[in-house]
Amino acid sequence: MGLTYKKEKQLSKMPIVQSRISRSEDGRFLIHKTIFTDIKPIEYYEAVMSKPVETFVTEEAD
Repeated sequence: MGLTYKKEKQLSKMPIVQSRISRSEDGRFLIHKTIFTDIKPIEYYEAVMSKPVETFVTEEAD
């Protein structure tokens, strides 16, 4: 049984997760890399970057 159209659309919006495992060159360590790939339209980043940066100052308690 295949996926429904709604489920395919939902999955296409999720980040792509890749996992790679290898050994270090000297063979002493196991290297486990996890890569998250998230694809967003450029308009999203333009909107985020156009907003002013807010600065929050907290006072230290004595």
